[in-house]
Amino acid sequence: MRAAVYRRPGPAAEVLEVVELEVPEPGPGQVRVRIATSGVNPTDWKTRAGFAGRTPDWFQVPHHDGAGVVDAVGDGVTGLQVGQRVWLYLAAFHNRYGTAAEFAVVPAERAVPLPDGASDDLGACLGVPALTAAHCLGGNPAALAGRTVLVAGGAGAVGHFAIELAKHAGARVVATVSSDEKRALAEKAGADFVVRYTDADAARRIRDFAGPVDRVVEVALGANLDLDVAVLGAPGTIAVYAAEGELSLPVGEFMKANTTLEFVLLYGVSPERLAAAIRWTSEALAHGALSALPVLPHGLDEVVRAHEVAEQAPTGKVVLRVGEH
Repeated sequence: MRAAVYRRPGPAAEVLEVVELEVPEPGPGQVRVRIATSGVNPTDWKTRAGFAGRTPDWFQVPHHDGAGVVDAVGDGVTGLQVGQRVWLYLAAFHNRYGTAAEFAVVPAERAVPLPDGASDDLGACLGVPALTAAHCLGGNPAALAGRTVLVAGGAGAVGHFAIELAKHAGARVVATVSSDEKRALAEKAGADFVVRYTDADAARRIRDFAGPVDRVVEVALGANLDLDVAVLGAPGTIAVYAAEGELSLPVGEFMKANTTLEFVLLYGVSPERLAAAIRWTSEALAHGALSALPVLPHGLDEVVRAHEVAEQAPTGKVVLRVGEH
């Protein structure tokens, strides 16, 4: 099979290459998926660049997320069958065969049925962003009904799905963005009210529209802390999914308000809570409530360029279209 690999961390142009590999066989509890589309997440290029501090054992096929068709199943696998469309998440986590290849072998629980009405591009956009969003929203859609959510960075991948998942659960959603282009994307995703986070009166406008916010899905706590504190109700939750440097927290204000501050990294989420995020995402997907961000497509041979584009934090989702589409 043709696959993108890297054998050491470093710049994309120096370490990524497309090679021929033997098609891997699924072991017990695993499935093999013929990949149609592979998504590129920040965690994918950051790991390849060396920010995770890991060097591959022999080689690594990158990318956690993707969509395709089950091609073979290992012993003991139930609930999946050959020919079934699936979306993948965390495919490259403790696994050599990520989705940037014609085939990937993954633990069966990381392959989730993809409805016929959902495109391969949408399937490749789910995974890390959608599951992170569902977890940041609390993992339980029933508990979100009637609540108010602030989604920081509403045009980003996690922000996009946070808006759609929260709206599908019956929440009121406010989003912050940095441009008119991103405002349009957040509104298209279903946000009830969108403001630029750089506006001096952003907090007042959010309070006037929504009153106290119950939960914040936060991409940049340091930059947005004052805004979050100004609009968050008591009690309230701020779920942070992107890493920054050190920052000072208003501990006294948080204590008075019984504020919950959660830091979210999908790799460390418990199996039970990860399963809850998958259920929520799958249910919303089955009801047609989720959509793909604007797709920035590349071929497998363009994997270096795809990573370079992804590193620039574009508006939209970088994908590799690997197989028939």
